[in-house]
Amino acid sequence: MSRALPVHSGAQSFGAPQYSLGNRVRRQLWSAAWIFLFRPSPRIAHAWRGRLLRIFGASLGPGCRIYPGARIWAPWNLTCEDHVWVADGAELYNPAPMLLRSHAIVSQGAYLCGATHDYNDPAFPVLSFPMQLGRYAWVAARAIVSPGVSLGDGAVLGLGSLATKDLEPWSIYAGVPACKLKARNPIG
Repeated sequence: MSRALPVHSGAQSFGAPQYSLGNRVRRQLWSAAWIFLFRPSPRIAHAWRGRLLRIFGASLGPGCRIYPGARIWAPWNLTCEDHVWVADGAELYNPAPMLLRSHAIVSQGAYLCGATHDYNDPAFPVLSFPMQLGRYAWVAARAIVSPGVSLGDGAVLGLGSLATKDLEPWSIYAGVPACKLKARNPIG
């Protein structure tokens, strides 16, 4: 026998917008710029894509390489220090600030997830978290970083792995969920 789900009077509708009108308009403008200007740009046009990201509020240091197939949800919440690389197919879902420190790398198909939903609230509101990749950190191909998880300096998240907790500096992690495998020699 199934139980009826409780009815919550006065609760925000399940389908109500999670973001302000201004945020939604900015994301639509960014989506159009991504489709028509960012995505079709030549692979070597890093300066062009950097300029577009800066127009939409991103802060990028020198030597950053954001490839044309990279997806960035909210450029205005993205800060990249110098020589950060974000590969084709990488996705940065960043409704909250996301900081990629110097020489951080996000490889092909990697997903940095900066939000989830409050599943205990009938309105299912978005819960967003700031995230950070430390200096020389590397998120390998098809790896996933869960909401609010940060990587310490030099941390490596291996191919196809899932980080569900912060990764210690200069350590290599792999698996689902990711477990620490060994230490990495510090760089710089």
